[in-house]
Amino acid sequence: MEYTKCYPSPLGSITLASDGENLTGLWFDGQKYYGAGLPEHPVHRELEIFDRTQEWLDLYFSGREPDFTPALSLAGSPFRRDVWEIMLTIPFGQTMTYREIAEKLAARRGVDKISAHPVGGAVAHNPISLIIPCHRVVGSNGSLTGYAGGLEKKVRLLQLEKADMSNLFIPVKGTAL
Repeated sequence: MEYTKCYPSPLGSITLASDGENLTGLWFDGQKYYGAGLPEHPVHRELEIFDRTQEWLDLYFSGREPDFTPALSLAGSPFRRDVWEIMLTIPFGQTMTYREIAEKLAARRGVDKISAHPVGGAVAHNPISLIIPCHRVVGSNGSLTGYAGGLEKKVRLLQLEKADMSNLFIPVKGTAL
């Protein structure tokens, strides 16, 4: 059974999802791929994991780096889960490029090269936004491309973290990763 709860963030409402023990989803309401994997009518319920996640979000939105990660359960292909695990290593207030993630993944898998394009697909389908920090992933040229919650939220999240944005830019509409 899947359970949900709403969290009112400064950037808009966020839906939390859980299997009862672990966090399985965290989406800004209306974002691309919102609620992927949720049943049509999830049950709204108070859960300890939601309390812990709300504590994490309260710290985060106050501009402080949370010193814990709520228990997560990631549903996805092994490739996507590997990408999400790498994203969990991106430090608060810093960024990593799609290419850097691809290079780390290639090294982890013992292959010469993995394209950044499928990495971009895995980043886009991240089911637990913010905690798995897809907003910290940028293009190799500094482009702030590809955030399912919208580029304006990505910018605000990086500003909240006081990330160095001097070499980052919002891409012109129609450009690719």
